[in-house]
This record gives sequence, C-alpha cells and structure tokens, in this order.
Amino acid sequence: MKYLHAMIRVHDLEATGRFLTEGLGLVETRRMDSPQGRFTLVYFGAPANPEAEIELTYNWRPEDGSPAEDYGSARNFGHLAFEVDDIHATCAHLQSLGITINRPPRDGRMAFVRTPDLISIELLQKGAALPPQEPWLSMANTGSW
Repeated sequence: MKYLHAMIRVHDLEATGRFLTEGLGLVETRRMDSPQGRFTLVYFGAPANPEAEIELTYNWRPEDGSPAEDYGSARNFGHLAFEVDDIHATCAHLQSLGITINRPPRDGRMAFVRTPDLISIELLQKGAALPPQEPWLSMANTGSW
C-alpha cells in the first residue's frame, strides 16, 4: 500500500491555493478541470516529499445559480500535519499573511492554524523543540482548531 493524498473540498480554490503555496511553501503538482462533472481538482505537495499530496476539490456552483454546497465548520475532518524547519519563523510568516495562529507554538514544538475553508493544519517542529520565545510564549489560543 502507498499513501497518495488527502482530499479537502473548498469554496475558494484560489484563497486555499495561496494559503498552501505562499503560506506553507507547498507546490502545485497538477490540476484538472472537469466541465462535465463541474469540478476542479488541484494537487499540492511539499518540496521534500511531493508524492504525498493534498487534493483540493472545488465543486463549481450549480448552473441554476443556487448557492454552493455548505461544508459546515470542517470540524469533522481532523487535520493535516506538516513538519517545519523553524516553527517560530513559519508562524511569523503565516501571521504576516493575515493568518490567525489558533494554537501558538508556546512549547516551541507545535502550532495549529486553519485554511480559508477552516481545515486545521498542525505544524510540528522538525527535531527537538525550539526554546520557547515571545510573542508565542504569552499568546493565548484563538478560536478552535
């Protein structure tokens, strides 16, 4: 058996794509539009192991103009996890893009953020935990993850 990908349904393909590429540093590996099925699939991988992918599925709006499907709060999906070289720098970078750090890396090891479609992303420090530092050390949790 070989792990292939995790699929996430999104309402805003471009916003979530920017989150994954500009925010987390993933690369788009391929894209497929299906006019007959009325959906778009876009795959992203981490540069260190692009074969394990995230598939974003964007279901096009109904032709009759009715609202897009409501996916809820996305809490029924656990989370995706990524190992990062410097959790403090990664969180600072995401914060500079306007992304809320829901669970700051107070311990120098773990943080949680959410995509524009409310999918939880766990960030784990590669190797040993970094020494705790501000502003993360005194930052409270925000929302849910």
